[in-house]
Amino acid sequence: MSRAPRAQAARRSWGEDDSATPILHVDMDAFFASVELLDHPELVGRPVIVGGTSGRGVVSACSYEARAYGVSSAMSMAEAHRRCPQAVVLPVRHRLYSAVSRRVMEVLDEVTPLVEKVSVDEAFLDVSGSRRRMGPPVQIGRWIRSEIRSRVGVPASVGIAATKFVAKIASSHAKPDGMLLVPLEATQDFLDVLPVGALWGVGDKSAQVLARWGITDVRTLAATDVRRLEKILGPAAGRHLSRLAHGVDPRPVSPGREEKSVGTESTFFDTITDRAHARRVLLDQCHQCAARLRAGGLRARVVVLKARGADFTTVTRSRTLSAPTDLARDLFGVIEPLFEALPPPPGGYRLLGVRVEGLSRAEDGVQLGLDDDPRRGAPERAADAVRSRWGRSAVAPASLLSGARPSGSGHDPVSHRSR
Repeated sequence: MSRAPRAQAARRSWGEDDSATPILHVDMDAFFASVELLDHPELVGRPVIVGGTSGRGVVSACSYEARAYGVSSAMSMAEAHRRCPQAVVLPVRHRLYSAVSRRVMEVLDEVTPLVEKVSVDEAFLDVSGSRRRMGPPVQIGRWIRSEIRSRVGVPASVGIAATKFVAKIASSHAKPDGMLLVPLEATQDFLDVLPVGALWGVGDKSAQVLARWGITDVRTLAATDVRRLEKILGPAAGRHLSRLAHGVDPRPVSPGREEKSVGTESTFFDTITDRAHARRVLLDQCHQCAARLRAGGLRARVVVLKARGADFTTVTRSRTLSAPTDLARDLFGVIEPLFEALPPPPGGYRLLGVRVEGLSRAEDGVQLGLDDDPRRGAPERAADAVRSRWGRSAVAPASLLSGARPSGSGHDPVSHRSR
């Protein structure tokens, strides 16, 4: 969910003409928290925080009941506890959210092939070609919200507009669990009531600079000569914000957007000083990355290790493979020597992560060497099939089955991110 400022004046009807508004932005409401409530219905109506379970973690998502106390995503858990000590804190479960996300995206794919997935919980749709089959955009938006609610069980908000930029702002003002149409002819009136911070690219510093020139809302921004904005913010930023202030956004919905990297990292409440334990963490992360590559029909050529010590010094090391791969054995074959070459940081490791880059489609093909065995990936792919049916814990490398899990007892991860 966007943390950009909102305007209460924008939360109203702007008209009913959706004839020139083919762009929909679908945004799940407090997605991680909403998914957790499916498993914990007894927590409905209570403040719920999803994130690191210690004071050193961060908030990944929270229910609207928690937001009423000032809790927000990316806030430290210590601050969240101070603001809402009665909140129920649940750990992050990325695989569960990804599975639910796929079900949501399946609903959107039934509407149009022009679906641009922006993240695990939001997407743009161009419904220009769906009108004859499904009706006008507002009717399609109602159908999407109803189907996601009935099939998946989570709420979604929808913004409808002539451009992606305005549709995204509209969905944020439709929350929670609502829909907002901004007709083409009402676009400027809608934008005019917003604070400048609602525009893409306007962070706290930019907003402060604009405020010194008396520019605090989009109405004033739109009325400011572009040459003056270029002097205030620089040529590129000035022109960019001037266009947005007038609702100009020519970008099409691009369903073919490819991932540039796949990765996962864990931050630990208690630092890891046992290198064998750290090695198991990295092995598990290699298997997570490889499984995601195979699920997405991708291969990677660049493998990256990330490590952060107790003193917060962060180092990254990378190596390029001779051929792209989707196998954990190949990834760990790179990660292990990179890790062994790192001097142990004083106080142990606070963060470990694995990332793969240089992605290509698996169907592009890879030329095998004379000594390559095309069956070498069969065990990992067989394990994928077992986990798909029986769950992730059904099968794992032997080195991950003995003792505690890589992020287990004594070294609980306070945050875990996957890209």
